[in-house]
Amino acid sequence: MITRVISRPAVLAAAALCASLAAPATALAADHVVKMLNAGKDGSMVFEPAFVKAAVGDTVVFTPTEKAAHNSASVLLPAGAKPWRGAADTELKVKLDKEGVYLYACEPHKMMGMVGAIQVGKPSNLADAKVAAAKEQAAFVMGKDRYDKALAQVR
Repeated sequence: MITRVISRPAVLAAAALCASLAAPATALAADHVVKMLNAGKDGSMVFEPAFVKAAVGDTVVFTPTEKAAHNSASVLLPAGAKPWRGAADTELKVKLDKEGVYLYACEPHKMMGMVGAIQVGKPSNLADAKVAAAKEQAAFVMGKDRYDKALAQVR
């Protein structure tokens, strides 16, 4: 019979490796920065980017770039997702904990088409998002196709 002695550091290293492999996926979560702009590549009063594809556990960071009373507020969410409403000209972090499509807007500039969309995992509520987007866009005075452009990127 052969007996092998394993050192304590080797046992601890193996235990640490096992623990790291069992860690939740949120340990690898990403931050997605969305700028709130007076003017951007898609015109005036925009979020850049207007579409974000993320994973469950990721965070979207809405970042003001100038004093213009911009905020971010949820418009449509997947079932069970937590709504949000940021203060004007203040950075807002939104953790995405449910799969689906999220629609959001800058409340003071929504009628100007300052809106965006987020896809988290499978777009299970895409049909509902398209209906809500069409209803919202009907009241816009400009940027009337911005939700459509964002939702066209959902895959």
